Amino acid sequence: MTGSDRKARAVRAAVIASVAGAAILAGCSAQPAAQHDTKPVTETGTSAQGPRIAVAYAGGVLVVDGGSLEVIDDFSSEEFVRVNPAGDDRHVVVTTSRGFQFLDMREPELTDHVVSAAAAGHVVRHAGRTVLYDDATSDTTIFDSAQLAAMEDELPEGQVIPGVTAHHGVSVLLDNGEFATTVGDEKGRTGIRITDADGTEIAVSAQCPGVHGEGAAQGEALVFGCEDGALLYRDGEITKLDAPDEFGRIGNAYASDDSSHVLMDYKDDPDAEGYLLKNLALLDTQAKTLGTVALPDGIAYTWRGVVRSPSGDGLMIGSDGQLHVIDPATGEITASYDAIEPWDSPAEWQQPHPAIAVSGDLVYVTDSANSEIVALDIATGDVVARGELPEVPNEIAVVD
Repeated sequence: MTGSDRKARAVRAAVIASVAGAAILAGCSAQPAAQHDTKPVTETGTSAQGPRIAVAYAGGVLVVDGGSLEVIDDFSSEEFVRVNPAGDDRHVVVTTSRGFQFLDMREPELTDHVVSAAAAGHVVRHAGRTVLYDDATSDTTIFDSAQLAAMEDELPEGQVIPGVTAHHGVSVLLDNGEFATTVGDEKGRTGIRITDADGTEIAVSAQCPGVHGEGAAQGEALVFGCEDGALLYRDGEITKLDAPDEFGRIGNAYASDDSSHVLMDYKDDPDAEGYLLKNLALLDTQAKTLGTVALPDGIAYTWRGVVRSPSGDGLMIGSDGQLHVIDPATGEITASYDAIEPWDSPAEWQQPHPAIAVSGDLVYVTDSANSEIVALDIATGDVVARGELPEVPNEIAVVD
């Protein structure tokens, strides 16, 4: 890791040049992963071309067929792992204490391909790149997603952009070559910095205490959450959008490439217990406005319970057990469907509680209390499949 502007500029320029040439050169070598026991559960006879779901549980990851919801494989891992789509329509990134490990959903196989990281953090998929962030160093590793899809015996070579000061952060590489990354240190996170394809600073802001989470909306407008609102980066300019409350923490963004409206989670009470949230933030990247909306009584959610549908609608699994369809421009709930039983806030965010993911015209919801997963038709809300799981589900990730 280095703090040298000269070195950082050179490395960033190398990233852009390599991506433009459709080949990412130099950088991140894969370290062999520890051996894991593989426990086949059932033979479904289903095609690997359809959606498959990675379901994290305490001690491993299940691979579930997206049509029948039958368990295809069960891979042992660590007590707590996280799962994210790799963005290549083939792999899921499993976050462990050793780094970012790739789960091949086609075979399936928990591979030995690992990008080492002392504190593996955010996985971002945007503009054909897969971006991995190490909180322990603030280093960013970038892969061409298409190269990940084609890998077999070894990881493709990726590019590492050195960080400056370690913090829990995130980075994004835009289609035009601009690189956005968070700024912070051991004392706290403060904002974002944008550089161009040559590594020259375009914009910087330190007006985002507790910066966390990111989202890319229509026109590659980037949004980042703050403890007092949000930052919007668009067309070379960073705009701070203040929350309507003195404390208005935003930690996650639910964006769509085809929409200028971004849904964001919102917490207005710093002393509130538990992880259930009762308000949503609505950010308009065109009008550059930020507002909030209160959910109806009896409905709450966690950061894990909101996604965007292919049409751009928000989808939320509420604490009332219903799947709610949300207009991202107004925050209005336009439809509600029975999905699972009502549920309460976890005591800690790492503990199992309902999660949601989308693939095509289906939305998948986990029911941690009953160790089940449910598939609903997005358009009608009909339950099209319900599957029992041998473990209590935690996070999920879907690959087409």
